[in-house]
Amino acid sequence: MHVFLWGNPNTTARDLQLAKDAGFHWVKQRFEWRNIEGHGKGNFEWNEPDRILDAISQTGLKVIARVDNQPQWASSSIVWPGSGPPDNPKDWTDYLTALASRYKGRIQAYEIWNEPNLDREWGNKSPDPAAYAGLLEASYTAIKAADPQAIVISAGMSPTTTNNQQAIPELEYIQRMYAAGAKGSFDVLGVHAAGYKAEPCSDPAAVAAVPDLTNNDPSPPDLRRVYAFRHVEDVRALMLQQGDGGKQMGVMEMGYTTDVRPGSAYQWFAVDRDQQARNLVAAFQCARQNWQPWMGMMTVIYIPDPAWTQQDEQYWWSITNPDGSVRPAYTSLKNLFTSN
Repeated sequence: MHVFLWGNPNTTARDLQLAKDAGFHWVKQRFEWRNIEGHGKGNFEWNEPDRILDAISQTGLKVIARVDNQPQWASSSIVWPGSGPPDNPKDWTDYLTALASRYKGRIQAYEIWNEPNLDREWGNKSPDPAAYAGLLEASYTAIKAADPQAIVISAGMSPTTTNNQQAIPELEYIQRMYAAGAKGSFDVLGVHAAGYKAEPCSDPAAVAAVPDLTNNDPSPPDLRRVYAFRHVEDVRALMLQQGDGGKQMGVMEMGYTTDVRPGSAYQWFAVDRDQQARNLVAAFQCARQNWQPWMGMMTVIYIPDPAWTQQDEQYWWSITNPDGSVRPAYTSLKNLFTSN
């Protein structure tokens, strides 16, 4: 369950209990580099991560730390507050070394960056699979040296069909990561599996063939397969082609939006809250049927940041409300997980 505990001491215990009560065993929380080492090299702010990890530990949950978002001092070429790789990769690995050393055994897994196949996540520069592969390898080496038992997860990619200077489709990006030598640089391959308009267990080829299910996307059919939840299986097939079938995958984001606001980019595939609930349950049931034993974890979005409002697109993906009250998707997932 993706949670937002940073800067929210008054709702931390509430939201962790919500996750636990619903039958989740792990939470995903961001530990942004700029929030921990933002004031200068070696100047660490540990109070808030200490507080968060104490709370998670007290609840008996495990944590995936999503790590990204460089401090302003670390990237001279990136327009602040944009996110992208640092000028000096050692600044990044020094941060990871400090983080993994301080929280050895308390942060069980690390996701290295987020959607680097988009320019906006890569310093507004063209996505660079080889450069990300180098960042991933350096991250793996640093974390494992500090905490050999920690799990290193590659970034979940945006399921985009755009292929230009702004974005690279998921399969091409991951293939180029492998070509650049990424194979030994992660324990779990991350993937994003946002739900669109099709039923969760629909065949990707069938989804790709229906214009209404792909928003009339003019991309080739093989790219349109990302509009199916089961496009994850295409990524798995790529892992097998690369001789990497011994590793598991992890869904780092999954969900269904209820965002019907006029002008929203998500409006075309939005569902109502009851359908959101049914789809999430069906997605987990589909995964149980088709993805064992190679699927290691699946991360639902979100128990929201308490500051979110209806103006935030993430509000519409969430399965509880910012005040802690639950939506149908929460109740349905709780029934699924606590009855099995």
